Amino acid sequence: MRLEYTDKAVGDLLRLRQFIEEHDPQVANRIATRLVQGIASLLDQPRLGHPVALAPDPESIRDLVLRDYVVRYAITNSRILILRIWHHREDWKQL
Repeated sequence: MRLEYTDKAVGDLLRLRQFIEEHDPQVANRIATRLVQGIASLLDQPRLGHPVALAPDPESIRDLVLRDYVVRYAITNSRILILRIWHHREDWKQL
């Protein structure tokens, strides 16, 4: 199984890091590292996140909560696709 990011998920990581960096560059590095490491843990435990009840296939679309951040991802037979990443205070529907 391999781990892949959508363009939107990469953009989310950049957006979040840039926002945090404006306030505290050292914290931005730590949070970015924690997010990437937390996401990588899905390779060992792909069903670690919670099913997204309103998804067409709730078992394959899941949300992983990493402290204050939510990582939405899809599981297929061959990959874990990171769809979006947001801070829990953001309205993900507006992203």
